[in-house]
Amino acid sequence: MTTADILLQDYDHEMAGARRVLERLPDNPEYKCHEKSMPLGRLAMHVATLPAFGKTILTTPGMDMADPNQKFPDNTWHGRDTALATFDKNAAAARAALASLSDAQLAEPWKFSFGENVIGNAPRSLSYRQYFFNHFLHHRAQLAVYLRLNDVPVPGLYGPSADEPFNPAAKPA
Repeated sequence: MTTADILLQDYDHEMAGARRVLERLPDNPEYKCHEKSMPLGRLAMHVATLPAFGKTILTTPGMDMADPNQKFPDNTWHGRDTALATFDKNAAAARAALASLSDAQLAEPWKFSFGENVIGNAPRSLSYRQYFFNHFLHHRAQLAVYLRLNDVPVPGLYGPSADEPFNPAAKPA
């Protein structure tokens, strides 16, 4: 089993969970649970676009956040359907990029910087996990909290949730 195969096991599981969260988004894009929090719509679009950052890590030698030519995704809320379509497109592209890499390619360094300030210069597999995957899971978890605070049922992402309790009669997926 290659490193990419192992990473894809997590990737597929977590992307499926993210899609379940995005499917339940309430039509309340300006909702914020705290004045310092991101509005729900912008947070949802951030989650939908983050897999594009994963693809960048997997397909480029590095990224300089201070580069004036650096393009960042539009996180403007245009509705749940747009968020889902954006997510599906980005998640598929990142998955394909990950599936295409050898162990040697995943071991190559990936430099992340802001001008002269180096944020990280680590193997691509570690950069992918730290800067994309863990970042993605953090924001997906925030969205799940937003669901709860908007009285929307929260999916069971790692087992039962208060809204999707364990059902012993249910057949395993």
